[in-house]
Amino acid sequence: MDRIVIRGGVPLNGSIIIGGAKNAALPLLATALLTADPVRFTNVPRLADIDTMANLLAQHGVSVERDGANATLTAATITSTTAPYDLVRRMRASVLVLGPLVARCGEAIVSLPGGCAIGTRPVDLHIEGLKALGAEIEIDGGYMKAKAKGRLRGATIRFPVVSVGATENLLMAASLADGVTVLENAAREPEVVDLANCLVAMGARIEGIGTDRVTIEGQERLFGCDYRIMPDRIETGTYAAAVAIAGGDVELIDGRLSLLGSVCEKLHEAGCDISETPNGLRIRRNGVSVRGVDVMTAPYPGFPTDMQAQLMAVMSVAEGASMITETIFENRFMHVPELARMGASITVHGASALIRGVKELKGAPVMATDLRASVSLVLAGLAASGETIVNRVYHLDRGYERLEEKLAACGARIERAAG
Repeated sequence: MDRIVIRGGVPLNGSIIIGGAKNAALPLLATALLTADPVRFTNVPRLADIDTMANLLAQHGVSVERDGANATLTAATITSTTAPYDLVRRMRASVLVLGPLVARCGEAIVSLPGGCAIGTRPVDLHIEGLKALGAEIEIDGGYMKAKAKGRLRGATIRFPVVSVGATENLLMAASLADGVTVLENAAREPEVVDLANCLVAMGARIEGIGTDRVTIEGQERLFGCDYRIMPDRIETGTYAAAVAIAGGDVELIDGRLSLLGSVCEKLHEAGCDISETPNGLRIRRNGVSVRGVDVMTAPYPGFPTDMQAQLMAVMSVAEGASMITETIFENRFMHVPELARMGASITVHGASALIRGVKELKGAPVMATDLRASVSLVLAGLAASGETIVNRVYHLDRGYERLEEKLAACGARIERAAG
């Protein structure tokens, strides 16, 4: 099994190209199930999770043609409405085929999902929303079995809590429903906006995009389109955090400052200089120590949970103390014991972690537990003295394309070693 080897203590200088957003691409690929026409995407990230979704869609009968960062998906005929456990267990986003399959085919059998071990993340909101649209759903043998008599029917659905996945699933399903659907307390994440814009390009009628009240007027059919996937704001934020912890001056090409509001605010508060450039954004930390900041994760536009682990790594070497409170997932501090192995001083109290900054982290063998936790260990390694070995890096490959190459190009002493 591959591992990442880092010899820290080197500032980062240069440029990094930001790829397409994984969390946008996954639901966007699922839109191919909504039409018999070809759907063409550009800026598709080359990641393990994208491969998993492509394999799942192919299992449903979707033709998937890929050429570098381009992909054409054609679901002329749906040959199977079953999403088997062996594929779905690898990635939680696989549940996003449920809504499109029920909307187009009137039935779906989808395994309960897997993915990172960061809490239960139940699919109740997906199920209750589809029931409100007229689907009959039961859980049997670890599968969600859904049926609809004729077309789904528009309805008003108010989410009790904000859910990105449920908002995305119901956006897709409602686009082919009969009548008008209103989603209240809908997620406002940029990835949800990207999905809605793509659906509009396919012929959907959607109002309120980017707000917490979205109205979808269902259509009898949708059409193919050409769509460019948005840049990955979490990848952008991760490399910004890398500069924050290691120091240096890096331009993040194709990164969008407008997508990183809360992250940029905290990094600026911590002592970084962040500015827009003609090609993206630039982050610098030279001659200034990192300062401790407090953060509470929240749905967009709040601080993203997918950046919590990275910021914790930065705070582990900051001056003073910091408090990070996780409000989205109940089990997302699994990186704490591994950071502690490197000398970080972190105390967890329920949903909050108190970080007392130390002068220096020390390299050590550490174990990745999930996607964002694994990259936080890489960031810690960039600042640590000695050698850090990050094991189980298959988690990294789910969400970061050529991470070690991009960092090495900016001067980091980092390489992948075969296990």
